[in-house]
Amino acid sequence: MTTPANHVRDPRLEGTLLRDRPRLRRAGRARDSATDTRLEEAIAASRARVDSRRARLPRPTFPDTLPITAHLDDIANAMERHQVLVIAGATGSGKTTQLPKLCLAQGRGVHGQIGHTQPRRLAARSVAARVAEELDTPLGELVGYRVRFSERGHPDALVRLMTDGILLNELQRDRLLLRYDTLIIDEAHERSLNIDFLLGYLKRLLPRRPELKLIVTSATIDTARFSAHFGEAPVIEVGGRGWPVETRYRPLAGSGDESDRDQETAILAAVDELATEDPDGDILVFLPGERDIRDTAEALRKHHPPGLEILPLYARLGAAEQARIFHPGSARRVVLATNVAETSLTVPGIHHVIDTGRARISRYGHHGNVQRLPVEPVSRASADQRQGRCGRLAPGICIRLYSEEDFLARPGFTEPEILRTPLAAVILQMIAHGLGHIHRFPFLDPPDPRQVRDGYRQLAALGALDPDHRLTPLGRHLARFPLDPRLGRMLLAAADSDCLRELLVIVAALAVQD
Repeated sequence: MTTPANHVRDPRLEGTLLRDRPRLRRAGRARDSATDTRLEEAIAASRARVDSRRARLPRPTFPDTLPITAHLDDIANAMERHQVLVIAGATGSGKTTQLPKLCLAQGRGVHGQIGHTQPRRLAARSVAARVAEELDTPLGELVGYRVRFSERGHPDALVRLMTDGILLNELQRDRLLLRYDTLIIDEAHERSLNIDFLLGYLKRLLPRRPELKLIVTSATIDTARFSAHFGEAPVIEVGGRGWPVETRYRPLAGSGDESDRDQETAILAAVDELATEDPDGDILVFLPGERDIRDTAEALRKHHPPGLEILPLYARLGAAEQARIFHPGSARRVVLATNVAETSLTVPGIHHVIDTGRARISRYGHHGNVQRLPVEPVSRASADQRQGRCGRLAPGICIRLYSEEDFLARPGFTEPEILRTPLAAVILQMIAHGLGHIHRFPFLDPPDPRQVRDGYRQLAALGALDPDHRLTPLGRHLARFPLDPRLGRMLLAAADSDCLRELLVIVAALAVQD
């Protein structure tokens, strides 16, 4: 992988914005007096922006009710001594909202922004709004966000929430990520492709950016792996808020279509059971997908316990609809959610959880050679994350619609996405983003070499790579499509053959993951 040469520190550039320094350094190589004058003016302007950012630093306060507050001094001291820090916190510990505030309290965000990634768009927007609210500042001034199709933030915002993919795309324009003086990679335990790419790239980048601080947060899952990946970085454990949670197992009886009907009946029974024991507490129901949410919402409306408000929550839901969950009214609420509510995103007012124990998990189908989203049982770690969404306000109840034996037989963790995805698309995107070749990239879990070879063969057959594994002009076109490379190749061939309208319909059907 080709990366910029390490820069010699120039004392004239101390106190300037990080992202201005390459430009100022290039200007400093000139020798004439006119250039020197312009350089001094540019350095002064950059320092003035830094002074302005420093003057806008807020003085955050931290709620005593959050478990992370008791660890803030330890975290601050570790940040002073180490470049990388791993924070392990259970659901409800407050790590997502309080860490950017702690970074501000430590004077970070002055020479560059505090970048804070979330796996999902909804979480990025809601966390930005929550942090801005706690800092008593309008969203977009000190704290902004950027997700696909939506952005809100002043150019001089100190904190920027974004999805992992947004940060990854920035590498095409800013190889050293000089926009940031601090990065928080949140919910790293999810181990999506984007998260694994970022962790691998940052492992290479950190020696070249000694002033960059990195905080990796995770549920209390496999934190030793993250620590070892970054040279035995310190790990600070933060407990979750702890009201007791009673776990009840209510396994379904049917299978197939009968099981789907049983699921709705079981959810209705569980809502009735919880309503009888606690007439006021809100309920969060975890379901595999949008169709399940629609069907269950309709069943609940027909069943209609008195005074019940039914709210859907999934990633494709409109922002206005999503915002409704953060403003509870007087009515009892049942929130029907996919695994988007499993981490990061905190739905206020939840007392109890009903867990179907299933989710749509991205997986490569070897027979059809396509990426799918089959409904599968979630891991024990995911089930515990779901359970942790209750018991934060008062004693709670988690009703699992499967047996305890089923729970104990499940895998401990969800398999990293890099091990269950077709590698042709991964290889193509890695080369296009300048991340280097997959077999040399420092993944936490390297993919199977046989799958790597298959991926390269497929790209060569499509004409996307030359014999030296470099992108061809066609490969550059393919890399711009958010599609499997074979489907993208179909579209390019259709455009050349004047049958694009027909092929768009076929490719759209083939690209549907469900």
